[in-house]
Amino acid sequence: MKILYICTHNRCRSILSEAITNHVSFAQAQVSIQAKSAGSQPAGEVHPLSIQYLQEAGVSTAGLASQSWDELEEFAPDMVVTVCDSAAGESCPVWFGKSVKVHWGLTDPSKVEGSDEEKAQAFRETIAEIQRRVTELLALADKELSQEELRSALNKLGAI
Repeated sequence: MKILYICTHNRCRSILSEAITNHVSFAQAQVSIQAKSAGSQPAGEVHPLSIQYLQEAGVSTAGLASQSWDELEEFAPDMVVTVCDSAAGESCPVWFGKSVKVHWGLTDPSKVEGSDEEKAQAFRETIAEIQRRVTELLALADKELSQEELRSALNKLGAI
């Protein structure tokens, strides 16, 4: 299964989701999942705290890059997950085709103002939330669900 995470700037939440999905999928080795991330208006760089807190969590950051969804046309995702509200409202490229599209609204930890510890806590909470959702996603990927059943189950994960 190929998953494309979309966030407008592709520098934090979608990057975290890509890295964590690949990490958890590899660690569990039950389902073949490949995750990538992109943005409609990529920032061109990954947020430095995204890298820092992924590494703290033991998640590889190799190959992570802020990129346009136009660069991934050949990827042909089975599933597209928007992780920010503005990306959820955008018109997606036609090449997303028959991909299952769902929205997992995630709080942006890079927007937290405050002490270093408050920022760290925000990143750790977002990483934990993504890990929870990805673990549930892997459980769903083992089942033989129709696109509609999968979409409904995934939307419930995003609403929890």
